[in-house]
Amino acid sequence: MKPEYSVNELLFGDPAEQPEHAPDRPPRRTGRLDQLEFQVTRLLERMNIAVIFGGDKTIDGAVINQTQNPRSWKSYESVATDIADALRRLGCKNVHLMSDDMRLGEQLRSKGIHMGWLNTGGVQGYDSMLHGAALLELAGIPYVGHNPLTAGILDNKHTFKRQLNAFGIANAKFMTWHLSRGPFCADTNVQFKTCFAGYSGPFVVKPVCGRASQNIVVVDKPSELMGAVDAVYQATENHILIEKYLPGREFTAAICGQIIARERKLARSTRPFVFSVTERVLSKDERIFTSMDISPITMDRLRLLGPENDSDTFKKIVEISRTVYDDFDIDTLIRLDLRMDEHGEINILEVNPKPDIKKPSGETTSIVCSGLPTCGMDYDDLILSLFADRIDRLFCERRHIVTSFSTLLE
Repeated sequence: MKPEYSVNELLFGDPAEQPEHAPDRPPRRTGRLDQLEFQVTRLLERMNIAVIFGGDKTIDGAVINQTQNPRSWKSYESVATDIADALRRLGCKNVHLMSDDMRLGEQLRSKGIHMGWLNTGGVQGYDSMLHGAALLELAGIPYVGHNPLTAGILDNKHTFKRQLNAFGIANAKFMTWHLSRGPFCADTNVQFKTCFAGYSGPFVVKPVCGRASQNIVVVDKPSELMGAVDAVYQATENHILIEKYLPGREFTAAICGQIIARERKLARSTRPFVFSVTERVLSKDERIFTSMDISPITMDRLRLLGPENDSDTFKKIVEISRTVYDDFDIDTLIRLDLRMDEHGEINILEVNPKPDIKKPSGETTSIVCSGLPTCGMDYDDLILSLFADRIDRLFCERRHIVTSFSTLLE
């Protein structure tokens, strides 16, 4: 009996058909892979690429005035170095590492940068994830990364979850609170009573904008929420998300665009590429996945799923992931975090718009890279996929942005 889906169909999409829910948009440049491979090769040889990591506000000249970081800060410079090294191995002769701070515009000008690669969460201030993209848009420099609006939506959990609700995509019940409105009191809060009617806990309290499971508190009873909300607010001075705790298995999936490289050869899919679908292995007393800053990601903390391994769950996650990627019209790589509720239904927890793609080394890996070998890919294939897909999309949908590429392709 023929399986319902082949591995290639699940991972790369069936080229014979498009899904019914696919958004109404112009098709990609079907059948023009030879042209795309030429363009990618020539551009890598000739263009100046800036791989941009998070700037440090304490360095002289990085900012005018140091302010707070509602989003936990990290430079991501080591991952930017991995990306730059991969681009060099792929044939790029002019790669520059640059920090995302006030000096970036002049650096882009002085180095004659043709394209950026955003691997930054920003420097400081609110919605810092979108600052680098906004500057590149202003400068007229194309980039690998999310456009500013999408970056802001994905990085703010409450905004993302409201969009999920609008699309009818399952996610945990939630509400937000800001302490400028006063201390949070579950007994008297009308919004809380409406949102969580008939539910008495546990709850997850987290920043609306954060990274690596930092500043997240799980409480069992409504009476414990006031202290938890206050603690998270003191750490972030931003809106707080109060969410229903989902007690089931936890998963994650990486999703990117339609152009995929395997052994440096490009292929075109009809659907977003979903890979590294994994179950996070929680220890006995671990209610949420421990931050990678505390416990590095190793394969004993992950269990890869596939068509022959928990296939029903795998297929559901693949379809949810593709739906999110299409419905949000996402530009590049994301990672979805998902969890089962008490009924075994899969809900989206959140999305990571800049997932860790550090090159695997020894026993340490990143969640995104953990499943690459099962797809016949390595780290450089992933970097080539993200670069080639961006080039393809720019030429297909945003040709006015890449007019500077014409001289490079001559």
